Parts: sequence; C-alpha cells; structure tokens
Amino acid sequence: QLACPLDLGCHSVGRFLAAAMKYNPNVSSSRRKSRKAHFGAASHQRRIIMSAPLSKELKAKYNVATIPIRKDDEVLIVRGDEKDREGKVVQVYRKKFCIHVDRVTREKTNGQSVQIPIHPSNVVITKLKIDADRKSILDRRNKAKALEKGKFTEAEVATSMATVD
Repeated sequence: QLACPLDLGCHSVGRFLAAAMKYNPNVSSSRRKSRKAHFGAASHQRRIIMSAPLSKELKAKYNVATIPIRKDDEVLIVRGDEKDREGKVVQVYRKKFCIHVDRVTREKTNGQSVQIPIHPSNVVITKLKIDADRKSILDRRNKAKALEKGKFTEAEVATSMATVD
C-alpha cells in the first residue's frame, strides 16, 4: 500500500501517483482533456493526426517515418478485417478520422456498394503522390539531412583552430 505523503486519504493516492509521473506542468494528463482535444480538433490539426507510416523502401529513400496521408497515395492495409489489401486513397475524411481506399467496399442489403472507412494508423503508404508541397515537406523532415546540417565540418574546425595560435 502506497501512502500519500500529504496524507489526503486513500482515494487521493492514485491521483498523487499520476501527478508524480508527470514532468511537464503545461501538458495535461487528463483523459477527459485529451479526448476533448482529439475529437474537437480543427481540420488543420486533424491532417497531422491522420498521418500514416511509410513503407520500409520509402522510409529508406526519404529518411522520414510518417507523413500526413492524402488523396491519390497508394496504401497497404496492415490491420483489421481488410488486412493485406492494397489500393489508392480515394478520400481523406477528416471529419470522421478515416480514409476510403479504392476497391475496399462492402455490399449493402439493397445491393449498393459503399466504401469501408479505415483509420490511417492501420495502413502503410507504399507510393506517395509527390508534388511541390509534398517534396518540400519531405526535404524539411529528412533526418539524414538534419544531422549533416551545420556551418562547419570537423576538419574545417580543426584546421582553423590550428591557425588560431
């Protein structure tokens, strides 16, 4: 039995432990606030929430792990009932936090065909639709380029330090 150092009673022990685990006082660990922020997110925030991981080949090529999904990307579904199905993204439905993939449909009782909604976290992007904006995002987020970014190399610093004396 863990005792609360402030002696607030047995019901407050759990709350005390949660407070002790939090490091940043500006970020809430409240489930209620997290859910409100997620489901009440604006469209530009939902775009970021609806990011999907890149395939191993694309990850190696661009040095980026995830990217916001968009129409005309080609994806492989890796989770759920539709696992191992591939197709092109037909629609990104930000309001419902889902995407619709080409040929991933269900037949209704009246014979009508409807798209099955899939959450972007359950897919892997296998082919990106590259345009100028997407290219700039990939260049900006390139981790390898970020590591070599800097004003001087070690060799340049060593030679300049030798000439200082």
